[in-house]
Amino acid sequence: MVTGFNPVEIDDFARFYGFHYDCCDSETLIRDFRIAMERGLRGQDSSLAMLPAYLSPKERPRAGKKAIALDAGGTNLRAARISFDGGGSPIIEDERKSPMPGTRGALSAAEFFSAVADFCLPLFDGGRIKGLGFCFSYPMEMKPDGDGVPLSFSKEVEVYGVTGQPIGRGLCEALAGRGIETPPRVVLLNDTVAALLCGLSQIPPRIPSKFAVPGDIPAENLSIPAGPALGFILGTGLNIAYCEKNIPKINFYSETDPQIVVCESGGFDFRYQGRLDMEFNAATKNPGAFSAEKASAGAYLGPFSLHVLKQAVRDGVLRFKKSRLLLEMESLTTRDLNEFLQAPATLPGALGCLFDADEAGAVRSLSYIESIVTERAAIIAASQLAAVVEHCASAADPLAPVRIAVEGTTFSMYHFLGEALKARFHSIMNSGSPRFCVIKAVEQASLFGAAAAALSV
Repeated sequence: MVTGFNPVEIDDFARFYGFHYDCCDSETLIRDFRIAMERGLRGQDSSLAMLPAYLSPKERPRAGKKAIALDAGGTNLRAARISFDGGGSPIIEDERKSPMPGTRGALSAAEFFSAVADFCLPLFDGGRIKGLGFCFSYPMEMKPDGDGVPLSFSKEVEVYGVTGQPIGRGLCEALAGRGIETPPRVVLLNDTVAALLCGLSQIPPRIPSKFAVPGDIPAENLSIPAGPALGFILGTGLNIAYCEKNIPKINFYSETDPQIVVCESGGFDFRYQGRLDMEFNAATKNPGAFSAEKASAGAYLGPFSLHVLKQAVRDGVLRFKKSRLLLEMESLTTRDLNEFLQAPATLPGALGCLFDADEAGAVRSLSYIESIVTERAAIIAASQLAAVVEHCASAADPLAPVRIAVEGTTFSMYHFLGEALKARFHSIMNSGSPRFCVIKAVEQASLFGAAAAALSV
């Protein structure tokens, strides 16, 4: 039997199973997140790791100097020779890409470092390289000397013997064996830190005037402190980095030279989890962990939605002729789900083929269920951002807005999620006194941020 579109029934279904967005109170989420931040900074038990990056951000990397930037992702290894002009804009040379070492067969530690060294060797430019920045997007413990120790690799990368070894040191040793002198500065960082550093160079520290005339006083001469900067990842995963002046667990405190901290916000154990959240989380490879990420990030939106849609079919909220085929689906990627949501009337892809042309009511029902999932994801992510802004920006300055540099295809490409997140965030930030924030997607953040780290002093 085919169903019509009944939004009231769907809302009741979502509230019963605890995944409706109106079950989430943003003020409570913000308070809980800030408590978890404080506990993590002190080294106490917390769902937020609050990892020190041992990097102090600079507004501008050194102009005219060149760095090698590396970006190790899940599929590809990218590299480029990068410099910055006087305004902080990056200049990229000789960008290259290859499959990530270890994705086409298992490698030993020596083979891994050798492959990375051979890949970036042509980028060294007659000894004029002043730094090497390596954005390493795998679980990693940062060290005070700027190096990083990998904790694990994801399953598609087979590398043995690297876990526990400093990546920067291993790469420099491999380069030395090829006659390349270690650059003056070698820095390991993750993608969230890279986004923050990229935002510092790409987002103006003050609101530029469209009506400036000759003779006006430049904003930089008005003694206005630059607004704080955040790095925000909403792609496969969810994470936030910001600048922290007080990290008790490593005995760090500085009013004038704060240190970047990575929240690992995807691990936030948020309180508004319903039955379907719990069931889905328990069936993942790391059961019980990364609750916020599994409700809002690209790696999980498709699989979690499939779990929700199957329950909707079983409860009779979603009915269509081939509903049995949906119950038999073993997987649904976020990409396939997004393809359907972008143009549901055309019935595209793995989901669209389940519906006949006369089942518009069922298509609307499915789309409405997904709008609820998307809106909740937006609230979770927006509340996390708001909590970090409240933590690090106690006073609103209309001339120096909070700068939020965003990277991730889930934010930029998933159906209405980016728009919903910005709308929720703006509403939260302006529920009391207005707080001025700029959210901007940054391009090539992993490479540019790695170069900025390598050229900062």
